[in-house]
Amino acid sequence: MAFTSRIISKSRQLYGIEIILPKEYALPVRGFAKEASRPALKGDEMLKNIFLDVKKKFETAMGILRKEKITIDPNDPAAVAQYANVMKTVREKADLFSESQRIQYTIQSRTTNIQDARTYLLTLKEIRTKRGLTDELGAETMMMNALEKVENEIKKPLMRNDKKGMALLLAEFDKINKKLGIRKEDLPKYEEQLELKIAKAQLEELKKDALEAMETQKKREEFKDEPMADVKSLDIRNFI
Repeated sequence: MAFTSRIISKSRQLYGIEIILPKEYALPVRGFAKEASRPALKGDEMLKNIFLDVKKKFETAMGILRKEKITIDPNDPAAVAQYANVMKTVREKADLFSESQRIQYTIQSRTTNIQDARTYLLTLKEIRTKRGLTDELGAETMMMNALEKVENEIKKPLMRNDKKGMALLLAEFDKINKKLGIRKEDLPKYEEQLELKIAKAQLEELKKDALEAMETQKKREEFKDEPMADVKSLDIRNFI
């Protein structure tokens, strides 16, 4: 069951950089619009509905994991791709966010009421840092430099409702995206790459957990003469 809990709930967010494109390029956020339209509920009823919803999602995920074969081999691209596909099916069937959708929702919810561009960019940096994401390409520095350039040009702090000023900033961001080879039409590809990196990281954690569990078991008297199994031969379905 520890393996299953790790698969469902543990996720290390590892990826290089996803330039924050203008809002109209953002990935869609599912579910929250529906939540906002629901009528207000009393406390007990709300908690009951939340519990039932979580229970349903958990049972849906477990049902899929009981059927799908997962090979714990983070060094095998085919095993990583298979694991990523299984988790994608879990998310789709259980109506869960993908990692990129989760990030996008966090950005939207945290920045909705921010008035100026500088605080907006600093908030993006804070979100990235707290989620353990890396900026390997130095995009944040480029974006802040672009903001400095625009603010020097307009001779005042840039506000997000300043259409002319924001147009200048977005033009600078387009130059950054072009320099880094990032295009809005490639967003689905970036999302797929992100999910594969996450899948590889999760398989690495599963492998580590499995090895630690087997090492612990081998220390017990009744198992000391038993050979350790190859992690790749383990079938997670047997632990559910």
